Amino acid sequence: MSLIRGTSLLGFAELVEELGADADELLARAHLTCGALGDHDTFVDYRSVVAVLEAASVATGAGDFGRRLGERQGIEILGPLGVAARTAPTVGEALHAIEHYMTVYSPALAVRVVPGAAATVATFEWRILAERPPSHRQAAELALGVTCRVFRLLAGPDFLPSTVLLRHEPLVERSDYVRYFGSPVEFSAPVYGFRFPAALLGRPLGSDSAVHAVVQDYLNTIAVPTASTTTDAVVALIRRMLPTGALDLDLVAAHLAQHRRSLQRQLAAHGTTFARLLDDVRRDEAVRYLRDTDMPLGQLAGVLGLSEQSALTRACRRWFGATPSEIRRRAATAPRA
Repeated sequence: MSLIRGTSLLGFAELVEELGADADELLARAHLTCGALGDHDTFVDYRSVVAVLEAASVATGAGDFGRRLGERQGIEILGPLGVAARTAPTVGEALHAIEHYMTVYSPALAVRVVPGAAATVATFEWRILAERPPSHRQAAELALGVTCRVFRLLAGPDFLPSTVLLRHEPLVERSDYVRYFGSPVEFSAPVYGFRFPAALLGRPLGSDSAVHAVVQDYLNTIAVPTASTTTDAVVALIRRMLPTGALDLDLVAAHLAQHRRSLQRQLAAHGTTFARLLDDVRRDEAVRYLRDTDMPLGQLAGVLGLSEQSALTRACRRWFGATPSEIRRRAATAPRA
């Protein structure tokens, strides 16, 4: 479901007006109402939220609109989910609560903390679950801006990410990102998120176990905890392993501790196959990189796990009826929502 709480746009109208644009007009074009803004009891369409953030960036001329809005939001936008996080015993358990019950805030989003290859580093990842989402650069920067504020609340006001990860090219000067996050920023990254010291996960919080238990019981009554289906797990592994070029059914099955035939049967029960999922991920990644980055086509072929640029051209003709260069030109000239 492409839904999110109205608190996702907390402070939106005020920021738009301060920057000299008409918030009511932007909201109306995105089929949103002022009454929903900042209201945790109201769900709004997430695609509309994505669209209005992009439109506000254009209307105000603020390429950093999402990050500016992030400065006006914090853990309060999560409602009871935020309470569960603040009353957890450690930072790690607070983040686990947010991951586990993210559907309470938005069924359209998922977050997770991934241990790094080095035990000293962990990665926070944010993603949209909707298939073929629209360009969502402002929404992603808003999400990471708010997440950094949540981390500072939980882990301490001196928290800084080790490295910020953005899947798109910079929308303003690169130095502006470094000033905002206080950390190096990696653009055209494979995920949206940031790396941070894994030791923070064990940092104790001023927890209240009684309140934490009550809030968790409440969350259990209004949300299904987020648990990846087999298809979700396979897609996540494909995205992560695609640039290695060494990706096949046997390798994915091994990572999931399953026999290939067992995995094939489970995917068939979901009406799909490994080959179809791999092709879908490649197509979605291709259009995103062509739309949001200026990555050279030869490099993009490698990122998609294709043998050479000609294979990328053939795939794009099959997917879109156009060459990669034609797709990029169309994206560059298309009006932004």
